[in-house]
Amino acid sequence: MCWWFPLSLRNVEDLLHERGIDINHEAVRLWGQRFGPMFASKIRKKRAERLRSGPQWQSLLDEMFVKINGERHYPWHGSANR
Repeated sequence: MCWWFPLSLRNVEDLLHERGIDINHEAVRLWGQRFGPMFASKIRKKRAERLRSGPQWQSLLDEMFVKINGERHYPWHGSANR
């Protein structure tokens, strides 16, 4: 099983204890085994929907006017940034 945040089960236990939830690391492990696949499938489904919806990047055009020797020039370049 892969966890998104690099926390050990005991670290999660300590974080929950600081918030007033008395739980042990074994309960955290069991919770991850029980609900982890459900969360993972939802994440995969959303990711697939997003990939099917269209391109993952959009082309942008950076525009500006520059004067060189009193003459106006229009340089531009395409950028594939979001």
